[in-house]
Amino acid sequence: MDLQQRLELISQGTQEIITKEELEELLQATRSPRAYWGFEPSGGMHIGTGLVCGGKIKDMIDAGCDFTILLADWHAWINNKLGGNLENIRACGEYMKQCFTGLGIPPDKVTYRWTSDHAGEIDYWAKVVRIGKLNSLQRIWRALPIMGREMDAKDIEAAATFYPCMQAADIFQLDLDIACAGIDQRKAHILARESAQKLQAKKPVSLHTPLLMSLMGAKMELTGAFDENPALNAQIGMKMAKSIPGSSILVHDTPEDIKQKIQSAYCPPKETEGNPVLEIVRLILLPQLGRAEMERPTKYGGSAVFESYQEIEEEYRSGKLHPLDLKNSVGALLSARLEGVREEFRRNPAPLERIKAIEITR
Repeated sequence: MDLQQRLELISQGTQEIITKEELEELLQATRSPRAYWGFEPSGGMHIGTGLVCGGKIKDMIDAGCDFTILLADWHAWINNKLGGNLENIRACGEYMKQCFTGLGIPPDKVTYRWTSDHAGEIDYWAKVVRIGKLNSLQRIWRALPIMGREMDAKDIEAAATFYPCMQAADIFQLDLDIACAGIDQRKAHILARESAQKLQAKKPVSLHTPLLMSLMGAKMELTGAFDENPALNAQIGMKMAKSIPGSSILVHDTPEDIKQKIQSAYCPPKETEGNPVLEIVRLILLPQLGRAEMERPTKYGGSAVFESYQEIEEEYRSGKLHPLDLKNSVGALLSARLEGVREEFRRNPAPLERIKAIEITR
């Protein structure tokens, strides 16, 4: 794979890369740049994490990156995920590993690490403190939406102020060239880039993917402020979240669950803006399958295969593709894409059963 192919593979489907010029220089300099993605183990994995993030991780591995998935147990503890119980958080991390394997990320192609692996190292905490000293409290506070907290939240524990500094310190402690995340984590990466020069550390290339929309779509009421940019604020406010009933599809859901959730999703006729079913096609199915077949009765034009999102969007906007046909087709394609996860948990059900038990008893 030549330089241009590697660059295109890493770049495809991203919302932002800071900066593309730095990425190209990095790929020219090394065949195996060190990259990572950090995840809070916080419960069932939804398809935004599993398929949007997981799909990009596969791209990065295929492009030759030495990739680390950081299971951010201490971050989840600070953020009070799963009741702030570290034992439950780590059980969730094991579940996440199995999800990623079922989604097509071979365990031998990625390194799994926990924040607790380096949380006992004094030089890690020295980095956390130095980053904190380089930035004002106001600057750190503005980054708290990376935790899913609103910018004007008043009831946050003092430990939350460590979180952005820790996230930036993770990047330096792992000696990374590329930091990957959803666009909602942008402020943490900017914090790391701004701090890098003063710390005499590598300035990481920052790669950001779009956020998959909640199944509630445009009917979801936006509350709170997560970013000063109105467009980005809306994207973060409308993102898929397993904590909001009716918002998400989980990667381990049964075909029946997926069908029911898709059927209940916001999907008005001819409306393409704020339509979460079309977003699944745009961000997941077409990029990962290369084509999407929409099944519909012969009297309405018969089934059709689409190879670009523009084609399917035009078909839907014109009314030639009915919401029910779109939903039925997307549900079937998504269910098939997730079969690998279900097979993983048929083979080893214990991690999934543990997560279900944790969530029931919370």
